[in-house]
Amino acid sequence: MNLAIQQVGKQYRGGKVALSNFSLTLQPGVHGLLGPNGAGKSSLMNILATLTRPTSGRVLWNGIDIARDPTPLRHVLGYLPQDFGVYPNLTAIEFLEYLAAVKGLDRATSRRRIDELLSILNLHSAAKRAIGGFSGGMRQRVGIAQALLNDPQLLIVDEPTAGLDPEERVRFRNLLTELPGERIVILSTHIVSDVEATASHIALIANGLLLEYQTPEALVAAASGHVWSALVPPEALPHLRQRHTLCGTIRRGNLVEVRLLAPAAPAGFAFLPAEPALEDAYLLAMARTRTPLAPGAAA
Repeated sequence: MNLAIQQVGKQYRGGKVALSNFSLTLQPGVHGLLGPNGAGKSSLMNILATLTRPTSGRVLWNGIDIARDPTPLRHVLGYLPQDFGVYPNLTAIEFLEYLAAVKGLDRATSRRRIDELLSILNLHSAAKRAIGGFSGGMRQRVGIAQALLNDPQLLIVDEPTAGLDPEERVRFRNLLTELPGERIVILSTHIVSDVEATASHIALIANGLLLEYQTPEALVAAASGHVWSALVPPEALPHLRQRHTLCGTIRRGNLVEVRLLAPAAPAGFAFLPAEPALEDAYLLAMARTRTPLAPGAAA
């Protein structure tokens, strides 16, 4: 099982470039696609889901170009788009039965699979209610269920935890990590904690470019020596914010504990090196797309 993205570019009418020379080869496992809004994540997901064609380059599923022959991939694809639409007058069961038929599942398999997914996604109590009355989080869970109906070999989920409360978000993360069998899972998001909890490898994307493809541990290790922490007066924050990327601030009495990115300890305060986290590594990679770090440069 192999998904090869080879020098893919996507340009829309008007000249907007969403992807540029994007190359990545994925094997079974959970892969995070992490980047800010507008980075090109959804454009890439639409190409992988065979909803749009790349302007340049190609995508191969087990050696088959999906633009020329999308059928083999579509048979084993599960997809949850960022903007997931529903039929509001259908109940959750009716909606899932309809999509199971579209995906070619027989009645017995459909019933068994729907029952499993309603239980896993905590939807059994609402299964016979019209989806139009569901909360945003409940609709998102229905969307996750439909993506898993055919037990896909390639599962693509685009911003899947949008609208989920903290408990539902944890439930979804657990679901991704506990999916049985070999499959390629692509989790596209701008929420660092989602990929940190689920992905074995993370692709960082910005401005349509692949910046890094590493394990979370490797990304964090690369940020070592660039994260600093100190207690500063609140009035110092505007100055620090102008010169550095701030990773976080916490009020500590009359002072503020600040974490920031810099290639060396900033002058003027007692900054000490801090243990980097994945969010720090992500912010460092994004900062480098704006201003390359050099000795003495700000982050």
